[in-house]
Amino acid sequence: MRVLSIVLLILLTGTGAGAVEVAGVRLPAVVTLENDELKLNGYGVRKRMIFDIYIGSLYTAASVRSFQEAVNEPAGKIIRMDFLHRRVGKQNIVEAFEAGLRNNSPEMAAQADTVAFLDWFTQDFVRGDQVELRLLRDGTITALQNGTVLGSLRNPELAKGILGIYLGHTPADPSLKRGMLGL
Repeated sequence: MRVLSIVLLILLTGTGAGAVEVAGVRLPAVVTLENDELKLNGYGVRKRMIFDIYIGSLYTAASVRSFQEAVNEPAGKIIRMDFLHRRVGKQNIVEAFEAGLRNNSPEMAAQADTVAFLDWFTQDFVRGDQVELRLLRDGTITALQNGTVLGSLRNPELAKGILGIYLGHTPADPSLKRGMLGL
């Protein structure tokens, strides 16, 4: 009986391979990007004042615990935002991206590719929306909103800058950074 209990405990808690549910949103444990199996590295809730804005999650091939480890991880990465707030104006997200780039990668802030990236976001976000920022191993950035591609471009330095928005030395939300890094 004791052996059976131990086996059941291992099966139930085992590898952490199951999806995670946060605020009613299911975060898959594993996703695929360009034939790479990416695992949920960590997640957190982006807050502004007293409001929960979105769940931010980071998917990587290997576990990362710092911005530099994320940058050095050769496989692609996905930053996913699952919106919780009833409505977030597109301008608020664009301004947050701009501030994150200015604070962590100032050399990227005014570049043409950065302007193009910011121009992809043309709609407000509402509860239930999902935005994915896919950062491919060759530096290609692709943004999707609810599965629809908003745009794609190749710029390895901008891809690093986008990681910096969330994981850099001056992240948009330090608590979210810790969560996405699994700390």
